[in-house]
Amino acid sequence: MPLEIIRNDITKVHADAIVNAANTSLLGRGGVDGAIHAAAGPDLLKECRTLGGCEAGEAKITKGYNLQAKYIIHTVGPIWRGGNSNEEELLTNCYKNSLELVKDYKLESVAFPLISTGVYGYPKDKALKIAISVISDFLLKNDVTIYLVIYDKHAFMISSKLFSSIKQYIDDRYIEEHSYARERYMKNSICESQCIVKEVEVKNRKLEDILNNIDESFSEMLLRLIYEKGMDDVDVYKRANVDRRLFSKIRNDKNYKPSKSTVIAFVISLRLNLDETKDLLLKAGFALSHSSKFDIIIEYFIENKIYDIFEINEELFTFDENTLG
Repeated sequence: MPLEIIRNDITKVHADAIVNAANTSLLGRGGVDGAIHAAAGPDLLKECRTLGGCEAGEAKITKGYNLQAKYIIHTVGPIWRGGNSNEEELLTNCYKNSLELVKDYKLESVAFPLISTGVYGYPKDKALKIAISVISDFLLKNDVTIYLVIYDKHAFMISSKLFSSIKQYIDDRYIEEHSYARERYMKNSICESQCIVKEVEVKNRKLEDILNNIDESFSEMLLRLIYEKGMDDVDVYKRANVDRRLFSKIRNDKNYKPSKSTVIAFVISLRLNLDETKDLLLKAGFALSHSSKFDIIIEYFIENKIYDIFEINEELFTFDENTLG
């Protein structure tokens, strides 16, 4: 998956590089910075002394030493001073300059912490928006796996208003589904006791005739939708947060069986409406159900025409659901 939000200790993440939320001296102190220096060992401090420090918004790279990561990218985030001291631009530059080093060193994977949200006091919801925005723009043009490491799952939400509206939407759909289920049960019970089931004569058909009339597969429908919407393959799989190799498998195997989350990822990428979503899901043998919290969240975003897959994944993560891609 090109972007994955995970809960972990960043020093233990398997990636080509990890990003250190450093201070301007690069000599290591508390928080993430101190933990990375402690895990990497004393040789990291020796190399950092040769770098001459680092200004806010900039990024520098060192070896990983005792870490599993081959490299450490050190970037200095801004101290939050209320939002009127160029904090947003500086934090944006932290991610942009770190990702430039990822490109320069031809790295295939990198793990970021949520920069500046510790002792520097940057509001976590605002910091997360910036991280997701910069990373998603980068992934549209580059094939890199990026991990956003969140130590505390409750440390972020896009906004309390969005979270509350999704929660209300879920509650409403659960009530709606359960009410419908009760009505259906009552109707079926009455039918079983009062209705006479009529036998319908069905003509036997050869299995070969049935198989010859199979409708288009998921892969065929997906490729048709891409063509009809005037999109190109690269744009589609990147916006779906799907790896290029997986998309290649889907394109080259008309009988490919995707996971439900992969189907939904393409739904979001193609900006399908609810009817189109149900059709594409059906091709893969899936359906939306109001008995599933995951399905209700997806339906909420589609009905509200919100097709930012990274924003959707943030909310799925918040509700302890599998993310898309």
